[in-house]
Amino acid sequence: MAKAASKNSKVKDAKAAAESKVWTKVIRAVRSPKTGAYSFKESIVHKDKVVEHINQK
Repeated sequence: MAKAASKNSKVKDAKAAAESKVWTKVIRAVRSPKTGAYSFKESIVHKDKVVEHINQK
């Protein structure tokens, strides 16, 4: 017989799921001044700071 999941683990998972929704993956195309080729920079940013991060040089 399978073991039943405890109530505490369900609460912990719900909190983690709620916390993960405030972060966003931002992918920026950055041009190399030497070759002119594009490379992509990925970063995880808080959803309130996305516009600031994109406008940053």
